[in-house]
Amino acid sequence: MAIPKFLLQEETDFIPLLSNAEEEKMMSEEFDEVLPLLTVKNTVLFPGVVIPITAGRDKSIKLLQEAQQGNKVIAVITQKDNTQEDPQLITDVHSIGTVAKILKLLKMPDGSTTVILQGVRKFECVEIVQTEPYLKCKIALVTEVRPKRNKAEFEGIIENIRAVSTEIINLNPAIPSEATFALNNIEGDSFLVNFVSSNMNLDVPEKQKLLEINILKDRALETLRYLNIELQKLEIRNDIQSKVRQDIDQQQREYFLNQQIRTIQEELGGVSYEEEIEDLKRKAETKKWNAETKDHFDKELKRLQRMNPQAPDYGIQRNYLDLYLELPWNEFTKDIFDIKRTEKILNRDHFGLEEVKKRVVESLAVLKVRGDMKAPIICLYGPPGVGKTSLGKSIAESLGRKYARISLGGLHDESEIRGHRKTYIGAMPGRIISSLKKVGSANPVFVLDEIDKLGQSNHGDPSSALLEVLDPEQNHSFYDNFLEQGFDLSKVLFIATANSLSTIQPALRDRMEIIEITGYTMEEKVQIALKHLLDKQIAEHGLPKNAIQIGKKEMQFLIDSYTRESGVRGLEKNIAKVVRHFTYLVAKEEDFNPKVTKEILEEILGVPRANDFYENAKVPGVVTGLAWTRVGGDILYIESILSKGNGKFSMTGNMGTVMKESATLALEYIKSNYKLFGIKEETLNESNIHLHIPEGATPKDGPSAGIAMLTSFVSSFTHKKVKPKLAMTGEITLRGKVLPVGGIKEKILAAKRAGIQTIILCSENQKDIKDIKQDYLKGLTFHYVDEMKDVISLAFGK
Repeated sequence: MAIPKFLLQEETDFIPLLSNAEEEKMMSEEFDEVLPLLTVKNTVLFPGVVIPITAGRDKSIKLLQEAQQGNKVIAVITQKDNTQEDPQLITDVHSIGTVAKILKLLKMPDGSTTVILQGVRKFECVEIVQTEPYLKCKIALVTEVRPKRNKAEFEGIIENIRAVSTEIINLNPAIPSEATFALNNIEGDSFLVNFVSSNMNLDVPEKQKLLEINILKDRALETLRYLNIELQKLEIRNDIQSKVRQDIDQQQREYFLNQQIRTIQEELGGVSYEEEIEDLKRKAETKKWNAETKDHFDKELKRLQRMNPQAPDYGIQRNYLDLYLELPWNEFTKDIFDIKRTEKILNRDHFGLEEVKKRVVESLAVLKVRGDMKAPIICLYGPPGVGKTSLGKSIAESLGRKYARISLGGLHDESEIRGHRKTYIGAMPGRIISSLKKVGSANPVFVLDEIDKLGQSNHGDPSSALLEVLDPEQNHSFYDNFLEQGFDLSKVLFIATANSLSTIQPALRDRMEIIEITGYTMEEKVQIALKHLLDKQIAEHGLPKNAIQIGKKEMQFLIDSYTRESGVRGLEKNIAKVVRHFTYLVAKEEDFNPKVTKEILEEILGVPRANDFYENAKVPGVVTGLAWTRVGGDILYIESILSKGNGKFSMTGNMGTVMKESATLALEYIKSNYKLFGIKEETLNESNIHLHIPEGATPKDGPSAGIAMLTSFVSSFTHKKVKPKLAMTGEITLRGKVLPVGGIKEKILAAKRAGIQTIILCSENQKDIKDIKQDYLKGLTFHYVDEMKDVISLAFGK
C-alpha cells in the first residue's frame, strides 16, 4: 500500500473521513449530462478518494482553470495508452471513470498545474462531444449495487479488509504508522473499499478492473484477495530479510564503500567496473577464436561480472581473462621461404656449424615445398660457448619468425612449465604460455636453453612436463593449469640446447632430433674472433671501428696461450680485457698504437700458460691418449713405471671406476699374451707396476684410454719408447679387441692443437672421420685397428 503523505497530516481539510450518511449523500448526488473530461495516465480515481494530479498538457490546464472558475466539477477517466499525448476518441480511454470535485488548484514553479481532486460518483463515458479547446463527454452515472442480504457476511469482509490493511501497514516500514489512524476513521463501507483499492500496489489495469466492478460485495472480495497476496509477499520478504540481514548488511556496507571508491576513481579519471567489462568484450571481438575457445571466454567473463570487484578472486579472474585476450590464438607470422637469404643470415652470424645450418635449410625447404608441416624438435648438443643459444636468434631471423627463449637451468618445479591452478592466490601461467604471450605469435622460434640442467624436487619433475611440449603428436593441445584450455604449440619451432645428453631424461631425449655441435678448430676461432668478437667488443666499449687491430698471428697466439676451450666464450672475455685496456688509454687521453702485438698481449693478459703441445716421451711407459671433456677435447698423458717387487699393480690420478677397469683389463690381457709382445715372464713376476695419469686432482673416467694404457704397460715391460707425435683412443676387451669410442671430432681438434701428427683409432670410428670437414684433418695421419697387436705394431714398429 502507498498512502499519499498529505492524507496523513493532522490538520487538513482533505482527510476523507466519511460517515455512512455522508457517503449515501455523495453517492446520490446528481451532475450535468455533459462534463469536461480530464484524461489521466498512471492513476485511477475512486469515488470518495482524494488524490493529487499534476497536469502538464495545455488542454488539461485550460480545463482545470475554467472548471475552477465554474462549478468545480469534472469527469476523470484513465487512458488506455500511456504514451498517447492527445486522446480524442472514446476508444482511447476506458469506459468507466469517476466524477470529481476540484478541492484545490496549485500552480507549480516548473509551469505545471497540480490539482487536488475528490472522487464522487462513477460514470460511464457515452460519447465525446467536444475535443477543443479540451475534451467534453456525455456521461451516464453508474449506481453501485449494495448488498441487501447477508449483511453480516459483508460486514465480515469489510472487517477483514480493515484488519489485513492494518497488518500490512505494521509490517511495511515504508508506510507511516499514522496510516492506521486514517484507516480506522473511515466509517463508510464503500469508501473503505475504494480507499484501500486506490492505495494498493497494483498496476493501473488491475485498479481499473476493480473500479469497473459495480457490485460492492464482489469488489470488496477482490480487494481482499489482492490484500492477502500483498500480505503474503510482505511476510515472505520480511522472513528472508530476517534470515540474511546480517550478511546483507555487511555486503551492503561493502557495496556502499565500493560505490564510493568507484565514484572517486571515476572523478580521478580511473576506469569504472562497467567500462572494464565493456573493454574486455571489445577486445574479444577481434580475436581469432574457434567456437570452443570463445564459449569458454564468454563463460569466464560472465563469472567475472558476478564477482565483487573487491574480492580476492576478482583480481585472479581479471588476470586470467587478460591473459586469454593477450595470447596469440591462431595468430601466425608469415614464414619467409627464401633459401638463399637463410643461408646468408646463418653464414653471417655463425662461422662453421655446417651440419646445423644444413638441417635448418632442409626444414625451410620442406616448409616451402609442402606449405605446412609439424615443426621439428631440434636439440643442439655440444660444449659451452660454441653458439648454440645465439643460433636460435639467427634461425628466427632467417625464417621471419618471432624469437622466444627460456632458461631451464636449475628449474625444479613442474608449475614453471605447466603453470599454477588459478584457484591459488598469486597463480600464474607457465613459462611456455607466458613467453608466447610476450612475443605475440603462435609460431615463434622457441629456444629451451640448458635442457640438460633441469632439476627435480618434491614439486614435481619439470622434464616430464616438457614431454607434452616437445611431442609433435601431443603439443597441438598443450594444457596449462592456469589457462585451463588446450593451446596449439604444433607450429612452434622448438630448439633445445644441452652440454650433455647423459642427464636428459631418455623419454625426453627420444622426442628430439639430436644435432651435435662440436668445438671449433684454431682456424675457425681466429675467423670468429676477427670477424665477430673483436668488432662486437669494440662497439660495446664505445670505441670507433678499427680503433684496435689484431692480426691473425697475434689472435692465434692469444687463443693458444690464454684459452683452453671448445667454444669461444673464454676467447671473447680475453678480447674484452684487451679492449678495456685500450679504452682506459682513450679515457686518459694517451696516444697509443692501435696495432696489437704479442708483447702487448702479454702485458695485458699476463704470462702465457703452458701449451698443450705434445712433449716427446724421453722414457718408456709414456703414451699420449685423447680424451673428451664437457668443454671439448683434450690430450691425456698415460704414465707407467716398473719397480722391483712381486707383480703388484697400483693406480693414481683420480680415475673413475670404468677407467680403473680398463687398466685392469689391459694388464690382464698382457699377462695372458706376454709372448705376443716380447715380454719376459720373469719381468712380469718380479716387477711391481704403477699407472698414473697426470693432473691428479682432475676426475677422469671412461673406457677410451684403454689402448693407451695397454701400450703404456707394454712400453714399460719392454723398455721401448713410443713413436713421437703419436696419440691414440679406443676401448679394449679381454680378448684384445679394440672397440669404438665417442667424441672423435673434439679429440681430433685437441690432437691438432697439441701438434700431434698420427692418430690410432678403431676401424668402426672411420665413419666419424668421414663426417668431419676435411679442413680439420690437414696434417693428420689416421691408422684404423681392430686388434691390440695392431696398436702395438703401430706404436713401436715391427
